[in-house]
Amino acid sequence: MKRYKIKKIISTAALTLALVGCKDILDEQPRSIYDPSFFQTERGLEGGLTSMYAHLRWIYGDAYYYNATLTGTDEVTYAQSADENFLVMDLSGRGVINSNNSRADRLWENAFPNINTASGIIENAASVGTVSPALVAEARFFRAFDYFLLVQTFGGVPLDLGSGELKFNRTPNRNSVRNTVPEVYTKAIFPDLIKAVEDLPTTGRMIGGATQTLARLYLAKAYLTYGWWLENPNNIPTYPAAQRVDPDGHNAQWYFQQAYDIAASAIDNPGPFGLMETFYDVNLAQNDRNKEMLLYADHTETNELYNGGSLTFGSGGAPDNFAGWMMTWNYTNIRSSTSGTSWSNPTVSSVQREAVQALGRPWTRMAPTIGAITNTFADKTNDSRYDGTFTTVYRGNWPKGGVSNPMLYNANLLPVQPGDAILTFLNEEPAGTITYPEPGQAGRSNVGAGELPGRADFVISPRGISRIVYPGLWKLGPYRTDNGSGLGQPNAGSTRPFHIAKFSELYFIAAEAAVKGATPQAGKSARELINVIRARAGKWRWNNNGNVAKVEDNSAAMVAATPATIDINYILAERSREYFGEGYRWYDLVRTQKWNELASTYEIGGVNYGDHTPVTVTRTIEPYHYLRPIPQAQLDRMDVSPDVKAAYQNPNYN
Repeated sequence: MKRYKIKKIISTAALTLALVGCKDILDEQPRSIYDPSFFQTERGLEGGLTSMYAHLRWIYGDAYYYNATLTGTDEVTYAQSADENFLVMDLSGRGVINSNNSRADRLWENAFPNINTASGIIENAASVGTVSPALVAEARFFRAFDYFLLVQTFGGVPLDLGSGELKFNRTPNRNSVRNTVPEVYTKAIFPDLIKAVEDLPTTGRMIGGATQTLARLYLAKAYLTYGWWLENPNNIPTYPAAQRVDPDGHNAQWYFQQAYDIAASAIDNPGPFGLMETFYDVNLAQNDRNKEMLLYADHTETNELYNGGSLTFGSGGAPDNFAGWMMTWNYTNIRSSTSGTSWSNPTVSSVQREAVQALGRPWTRMAPTIGAITNTFADKTNDSRYDGTFTTVYRGNWPKGGVSNPMLYNANLLPVQPGDAILTFLNEEPAGTITYPEPGQAGRSNVGAGELPGRADFVISPRGISRIVYPGLWKLGPYRTDNGSGLGQPNAGSTRPFHIAKFSELYFIAAEAAVKGATPQAGKSARELINVIRARAGKWRWNNNGNVAKVEDNSAAMVAATPATIDINYILAERSREYFGEGYRWYDLVRTQKWNELASTYEIGGVNYGDHTPVTVTRTIEPYHYLRPIPQAQLDRMDVSPDVKAAYQNPNYN
């Protein structure tokens, strides 16, 4: 991928709403100030297009936005070290979401500057005269991309940033008027994506560049989402108030059919994209930027400027990719003994912080629910996706941290060597009884893990996970090629790309549309489409947590286990198995209006080591929660009367 220097700029002319300052423009020649006339040059348009990709890093990989897409769903709850940012999103009585603490503000603050930049490119391309329709289509794609995220998150949003609807804004503007949901879809999202499908190339102009397949994915998903919005099966309110009537005269079924047809066409005409052979290979760090990845927020370990963050110590803020820290618990507290006859003191940190995919930097802010482990991933034998999603075995790496002992002693005072399992989260409840320390006690392991006779590894059962100790999220773990023989730079933000869009989702979109009544093509019923994904999930080439080759094809068993009739809940379960922890879940539950049904209760252990008794937690998910609050920063920057500000905010968040 062509690299560009990144320069955070301050503009004297507002390129978007006054409430949101100008964002990054990427250019090989750093500049301190840009004015709107820069977009009237080929060089300026090139810089603007580059910024389309750079802005993704301010949203995807930002842990606080990531939290807003997962915490409070059936996948994820808050973890032991969570602060208000995470606690309130759980809707379980630990605070109230409001305009100040909702971390969906990360999206609002970064989407509108990019939208305005896109409008500048679209408006000025013709007058420059040397910019191809394919390049303009990239700007159209990203403008639609941002508006699609915004309308799903906040409801109706402004199309006029100060100079007219979808116009490039050149002057500061301290007023704002929200359009309705149908207006955002039919005036902005659909036209831009349709044109993007027409003009984008089959193969991107650079690695990771926008393509026709990417635009088809988002057009199909937008049609699907809007169809659900028109149907409104559970009478969820919208804002600003609008009739559930399409301005173009189509009904929900028309949109479901369009979603199906476009997704099916993309599957049949994939260009250079397709499914990886195994699920493990989709998320294996060494395979990053593989053929299944349609869009990602890119990073690199080769240069801090190009990476957008330090290569040695992450800031805990965008544009660092630090989302993966959130569901990483503090495994470095695990202890092993230096003596084979007694539990010696001092003991040794046998699993040290390392920049490898299974480990990384622990923040303990988010945790998987017990139901995600036991129900969503119930089949851990045939289905490879549990093994390809979580770190469930923590292996000794103490020599890399300078501990010279060739052997340590672990559970049951049995010997372990570097690379051996030190702590294992069991796939199933064991036949025997795990001997755990007393509740609230850390025990020998120092993290409250238990022991089973004859095993050298400490163990925790699926129903024994808690807010402080739980399987880590392997798929988002870091990867570096410069670790050498040591621990590398585990405190840096991840230099891996954050995956945003995958080819596999086309199968899910088409299947969901078929369940909603779209007429399927031969060989592409909902069940057949889902079975393509399930068959792939049954193929193993590596046992990730066993750290051993496993060539096994369970695709026939996976297909045979698929229900004869597919419903929305089954599709949602499959989506969770495929995309767990990637930031899809809140949007999936909101789109289908299944949030309250599927996530109103969950189980999890407590916040102390040794807490292995599941507690059932009840959430209060109200209809108005299906929209996030407009950020307070937006309201503060508006020079309007208090009643206008109050009306601008989504209901019940004032």
